[in-house]
Amino acid sequence: MENTALNSIITHLIGNFELKKSSDLEVAKKIFFEIMRFRRIPESGTSCQDLDCQDCSSPHLPKIISAVKRNDPVTFVLPAFPGKSPNLEKVLGPLPDQAERLSLHFLGTLCQRIKKYYSPGIKIILCSDGRVFSDVVGMNERNVTAYQVKLDILIKDLSLSDISTFNLDDFYKESNFGQMRDELMKRYGNSLEFLKHKIRNGATTSASSEEQEANRMYSGITRFLFEDSLYAGQTKSRSAIQKESRSKAYEVIRRSNAWSELIAERFPDAVRLSIHPQMCGSKKLGIRLIGNEHWMTPWHGVAVETKDGYVLLKRSEAEALNAKLIHSSDGCPSHYELITDLRYERTII
Repeated sequence: MENTALNSIITHLIGNFELKKSSDLEVAKKIFFEIMRFRRIPESGTSCQDLDCQDCSSPHLPKIISAVKRNDPVTFVLPAFPGKSPNLEKVLGPLPDQAERLSLHFLGTLCQRIKKYYSPGIKIILCSDGRVFSDVVGMNERNVTAYQVKLDILIKDLSLSDISTFNLDDFYKESNFGQMRDELMKRYGNSLEFLKHKIRNGATTSASSEEQEANRMYSGITRFLFEDSLYAGQTKSRSAIQKESRSKAYEVIRRSNAWSELIAERFPDAVRLSIHPQMCGSKKLGIRLIGNEHWMTPWHGVAVETKDGYVLLKRSEAEALNAKLIHSSDGCPSHYELITDLRYERTII
């Protein structure tokens, strides 16, 4: 009789444990699906459309499950928000504006939505990487500092308690900016030859997903650097700018990879997000910064308010549409307002 009672208790406890395990998994998958809804994937190449893809979930879901089992917030890290492009044909100026505000609001809303069914919620750490490569891309160091300060103020003003920032200045507190970058590369950087080999392999049919990603990233950053250098008064030829952009892209990626290694060491339990499109099964999850935006970031464009909501465009594109410049309450340029139909305007410019 005693054995029967004991067996009943054990069975009950095991049943509850299995139920808890199942509950943890379901919550973790729900959190993962929330992120996957806004993932950024390549327009071409190996990718999937399945939110429940095992290849996509296997690098990330275990970390989410682990946090849920401890009833802790799930931590995500996102290298992003480096500072505004130096090209004023793309942006309004060096400080965060409505484009950043919209992105922060989007991420904050994502955090709040998850809290409705998982009370510890998630934490998103924005690993601002402007200081990492500012000297390569032509960003003024003072502007990078001002951008970081303003970004923190925006996060506070928007009451985004689940979002925080981390940058190179936080890690190397006693060094000047050049020394910070030197120390980063000494400890975490790979050689230029190693990177070039990886990018070259990424263009072959036998390339691994990691090599394909490196090749795609190189092409994208080369394009961005080329565009950033096409400003009024530029005296270099387009071919010279293109050659220079290719060379700079290698160094930007080398430093970006080193920054990723530092972040992985500093936040080992965090799920890694990326602003860049990511293929199926990648170690990073690509994520859009405004729910309906295509391949544009707040620091390479401006926010344009249309009848259908906000979109991100280059400043020159907004002005070509005769959009009205709107200032914030402190008198700073904030965003553009487009009264006419964006789709119609785009067909005639």
